Amino acid sequence: MTIKTVGLIGVGLMGHGIGKNILAKGFKLNVLAHKNRAPVESLVSMGAHEAHTIAEIAHASDMVILVVTGTPQVEEIVLGEEGLLKHGREGLIIADCSTAEPSSTMRIVAKAAEHGITFMDTPMTRTPNEAEAGKLGLMVGGEAAILEMIRPVLSCFAELIVHTGAVGTGHQVKLLNNFLSLGHAAIAAEAITVAAKAGVDMKALREVIMGGGASSVMFGRLINVPLSDDDTQLKFAIRNARKDLRYYTNMTEQMPVASFMAEQVHQTYVLADTLGYGDRYVPRIIDMMMKLAGIEK
Repeated sequence: MTIKTVGLIGVGLMGHGIGKNILAKGFKLNVLAHKNRAPVESLVSMGAHEAHTIAEIAHASDMVILVVTGTPQVEEIVLGEEGLLKHGREGLIIADCSTAEPSSTMRIVAKAAEHGITFMDTPMTRTPNEAEAGKLGLMVGGEAAILEMIRPVLSCFAELIVHTGAVGTGHQVKLLNNFLSLGHAAIAAEAITVAAKAGVDMKALREVIMGGGASSVMFGRLINVPLSDDDTQLKFAIRNARKDLRYYTNMTEQMPVASFMAEQVHQTYVLADTLGYGDRYVPRIIDMMMKLAGIEK
């Protein structure tokens, strides 16, 4: 089957860039209506069709891409009474770009197969900036033949597409990736807080860290908070980070594998969320740590 029409559910920070690049490469695009009107209206102005129900998306699309918060939303969209499985035709392909629990992914795959529908996990790396530029990274779990079928669509918005193996492995690798990246961010935030308490010159600190073995992408992004009060290098909410880390510890517990470090990192984000920072971007855990340390900005 050749994919001609794509459905997109979840037109937010990441979804807008994905949709924009799909349209730019000549595919027809159906987007689900959302209360956040700006990205929807932007895509409609570029030629997308706005659908008002999931059923409409399912009926009118060869492939549907999900870019939603997590497992509860994916399950409702796919398995719900008005979901894709109930209204999708045989042969429909669903690509889940969300960060979700692998155990749920496997349950959805089995139910989708009963309807003649293929479910692939295609979670993303990188930020909204890369989504807009069409340079995301994707981890794809599922049959290689299906990946090749949908690759022309995925290539519209991703420059790195890695086949991770069977269905479910994409979400496993994504959780591993997020544990490492969010763990690096938490460590960087603590180091920056200690440096602030000690009165260390932040420009000097950046030069030393980024020029040596302790260098990391996350430190490079977070150091911009004390230097220029800029948190836009990592547009990912603390509450979503908390959720992703819980998915990771759930996964390790089900294996079972002890995950001491992950529990500590997770609780850092739980604390930030509890103290009212949940809607802020991840670099703002520095603000939380500095407040706890009695540092006035």
